[in-house]
Amino acid sequence: MNNNTSKFALFVDLENCGAKVETLLSVLEKVKIRGDVLIGKVYGYTDQYKDLKEVLLSNTFTVVPSLRHGVNQKNNADILLVIDALEVAYTNPLIDSFCIVSGDSDYTPLVGRLKSMGKFVLGISRSAAASNIFINACNEFQFLENVGNRPGPKPKKKAAAEKEPLDLQELNKVICGILEEQTENDELFASELKGILLRLRPDFNERAFGCATFLKLLEKMQKELGSIRIRSDNFSLMVSLAQSAASGPELSRDNWKIQLSEQLRRYREDGFEMINPSILKADLQATWPDFSEKALGFKRFSDLLKALEKEGLITVEKDEQNNMLIRVS
Repeated sequence: MNNNTSKFALFVDLENCGAKVETLLSVLEKVKIRGDVLIGKVYGYTDQYKDLKEVLLSNTFTVVPSLRHGVNQKNNADILLVIDALEVAYTNPLIDSFCIVSGDSDYTPLVGRLKSMGKFVLGISRSAAASNIFINACNEFQFLENVGNRPGPKPKKKAAAEKEPLDLQELNKVICGILEEQTENDELFASELKGILLRLRPDFNERAFGCATFLKLLEKMQKELGSIRIRSDNFSLMVSLAQSAASGPELSRDNWKIQLSEQLRRYREDGFEMINPSILKADLQATWPDFSEKALGFKRFSDLLKALEKEGLITVEKDEQNNMLIRVS
């Protein structure tokens, strides 16, 4: 095992993450790309979340049930999370990183204490529930909508926690997802890439693809699919994403309503009824790098949102902090 790999403790507020199987799997993927998950704990579990059982068991999560007593039951769960996180920080020297799936500003003092102890803190939350104070306190923050939601058609739904055997196309998606997460470097050592891949899919074996070595498999993917690029650097093999053009039809004044309606539908299917407008704009720019509201005939992005609202696709609201939010119709 690589001693430099981050060792995570993962704490999940189920109410905040929406408690969907696909969402929890996406959170796990996001964390496993960054390191090993040694401790996992979820809070607020009830029988309504029984679909999560296989995911929780297979990833050795400890479950803290919701006892449903009194008006402050949510605060009780929050306090338990804080106590557990601090206990781990003080008693488990292996843990150097924490992931907190909740955007509640009440966790900000916890984040501050963990950082003062030299711990790395990754925060993940729904954009509609994320506090700016919590976001800015974390070393890194990800909106939950961006964790698992990628532009393009949604795959067909599978049974809870079910994973189909990897084929070359599916493996390509996983590897590209790993490489996309490398915000500091444009490429990875092949050995590091394989280590991350094994954390995500312990059943991975290059021989299942007819290749004797990982290098042979990467060469095959580069030749047949063209999504990755490999090169040698002082006897080390480096892997990076190949440059590719945006996929899908070009966004125009004729089809923008259809394309945005499809994106909004994906949010709704993923359980995100309320989102921050910045999430929508970021996804549009990811799919169409040249996206501009002006090219579609709007002076500002807020004008585009008003047009969507007029079409009945969204409702524009304000939260308690006067931040604009989109309610997906």
